Amino acid sequence: MTNDELERLLANVHKEITMFDYDGTKVPCIIFEEKQFDEMMRTVSGKPISAETNLNILQDGKGNVFVEISLNFSQGGISEIVLLYANESVEFFEALANTSMLALSSPHSEYGKSNVFMIQLPKLERALNALEIIKTGLKK
Repeated sequence: MTNDELERLLANVHKEITMFDYDGTKVPCIIFEEKQFDEMMRTVSGKPISAETNLNILQDGKGNVFVEISLNFSQGGISEIVLLYANESVEFFEALANTSMLALSSPHSEYGKSNVFMIQLPKLERALNALEIIKTGLKK
């Protein structure tokens, strides 16, 4: 990965992530812009829906690790890609591997209480494997 590629990735990192307590468990949460989140919720609200979630790990072999989270909803044609810099968000991925849940919300929501969309990852081992790859990549 060249310096230009690294700078391009860093410029595209999604900065708004958090975690909240849900029944004593830390749940990782991606914060979307209010308008974007409202549109997602309006499209999927009240419908049976599934969300395909993929974690694509990008690393340069020098200790920089990025994770591209792709979310594809079964209804409404919603597809989102969120790029995170794993070097600054290891705790987020540890929580994801621990809970196998991912929350989506907006900046004005009460995280863990209202206006939060929860996604249950179907295969915990994928999140665990991703965390292992992230931690290995960070050690280089």
